[in-house]
Amino acid sequence: MKKLSVAKLMMSTIFGLFICMSVMAQEEKKMASPPESVEGEINGAKISIHYHSPSVKGREIFGGLVPYGKVWRAGANNATTFETDKDLKIQGETLPAGKYSFFILPGEEESVFIFNTVAKQWGAYDYDESKDALRVTVPVEEMDEMEEMLVYKIVDDGIEVKWNHTKFKAIIE
Repeated sequence: MKKLSVAKLMMSTIFGLFICMSVMAQEEKKMASPPESVEGEINGAKISIHYHSPSVKGREIFGGLVPYGKVWRAGANNATTFETDKDLKIQGETLPAGKYSFFILPGEEESVFIFNTVAKQWGAYDYDESKDALRVTVPVEEMDEMEEMLVYKIVDDGIEVKWNHTKFKAIIE
């Protein structure tokens, strides 16, 4: 009887150690495109952007991994979401308060920021242009410094998207 309970105790301990090691190994492994978010305020409007941030990993990004002229989810995994609690003027055009999926139609010199009324989407697979709330054209800037991971920033006068050597910026009034 005593041998049986010692064996059970040993098996329970080994099993517990195995579970702990598995959990720790999973925590150490980083996601390829981790979830990120940024929040800020412009002219009294609270803005939040939620996205998954892929890495360059030596790849050609715009014109390669992200083709020119094709709608891109502006991140990885789920479509990026953009939310504002007040109406905004983006590049001089009005975006009503609400939550949107955010896409980019990349170009070599100009790109289009797209705010789509279907806020929850996986990638751009079911993207429907007829559901767009707003499309605005933004300049494409080349940066000297390289941004390994996709980054969104809310700055005093707008939003910036930076990845690799490319920066997009929309002015918000």
